[in-house]
Amino acid sequence: MKVVLQHLTKKFPSRQKKGDEVIAVNDFTFEIPDGKLIGLLGPSGCGKSTTLNLICGLEIPTSGQIYFGEDDVTRLPPENRGVGLVFQNYALYPHLTVRQNILFPLQNLKGKEKLSKAEMNKKAEEAARLVQIEQLMERKPSEMSGGQQQRVAIARALVKMPRVLLLDEPLSNLDARLRLQTREEIRRIQRETGITTIFVTHDQEEAMSISDLIVVMKDGVVHQIGQPQKVYDEPVNLFVAKFLGTPPINVFEGEVRSGVLYIGEDGVMNVKGISDRKVFVGVRPEGFRLEAAGPLSCHLQAVEVMGRDRSVVSVHPAAVSETVRAIISSEEEIDVGHESVRFALKPAKVHIFDAVTEERIPFEV
Repeated sequence: MKVVLQHLTKKFPSRQKKGDEVIAVNDFTFEIPDGKLIGLLGPSGCGKSTTLNLICGLEIPTSGQIYFGEDDVTRLPPENRGVGLVFQNYALYPHLTVRQNILFPLQNLKGKEKLSKAEMNKKAEEAARLVQIEQLMERKPSEMSGGQQQRVAIARALVKMPRVLLLDEPLSNLDARLRLQTREEIRRIQRETGITTIFVTHDQEEAMSISDLIVVMKDGVVHQIGQPQKVYDEPVNLFVAKFLGTPPINVFEGEVRSGVLYIGEDGVMNVKGISDRKVFVGVRPEGFRLEAAGPLSCHLQAVEVMGRDRSVVSVHPAAVSETVRAIISSEEEIDVGHESVRFALKPAKVHIFDAVTEERIPFEV
């Protein structure tokens, strides 16, 4: 099911008597392709959960339209939209078994949609099999792990085969290893069912790993939409560049002079097509290359062993953040007794941003 958002805006009244309205979602226009998994991504308070609530009908937009296929559902009640919603806190009924929790949406069907008891049980077992909890049908939520409870919540949302599946930070309550397993399961389930899915998260690694497209938001405004790798490689501005990536991008104050990019006093690389100006320079952690005569000199603080990689932690007077973090291969040797470390930069992992607008400036080497 294709989902179309046209100039979607949601304003909330200020808590102060004379305060301005709070714009939670600001003129959001986007077409979500049929059968795709979309990641809504951004920091807390950016408007991603409000967008989800608008799509499912829990909130009514101040202006704009929402279409499911060709149907305008902007004013349609949630129960008539055909959406499945999975909450962050699972929202299971503690006194009901897994089977009863999954059956609950089917038991409320009326009219020609009403099912027989046998039909409902069959659908519940199919949904449980899809999320691989068919052996847990007679347990109650208190007898299950967090990951199992999340699967029950997903099965309950899928049992009616909704037109659109909405996931509101569904992995936040799980530990790191279980979160990894569950996000892989969500991707598998989405591919098997082909249901258009919108996944809300503040965890950029989570969104990038399973989404067909990601939408990066801040303060109710959409900053960039695209395939995860493309957004990572070509961020439109400094905010997007800083938000995506673990460890985060290293940001320096810099300057372009006569076709040379300077970080502090270090002329680090040639850049074509940029006029002389003050800039911010973003270097991904994997964008550093150890070189004894490299143009960028940093004061070495520590080397952290990470197994397959090493993290070189250093400082530079032009760095915006406290430390500069470079990821190098564990096979590369580095003398921790030296006070300084020198790097060359990989141009494909370097981004240049205007110092005023913070928009990315394309360049050639």
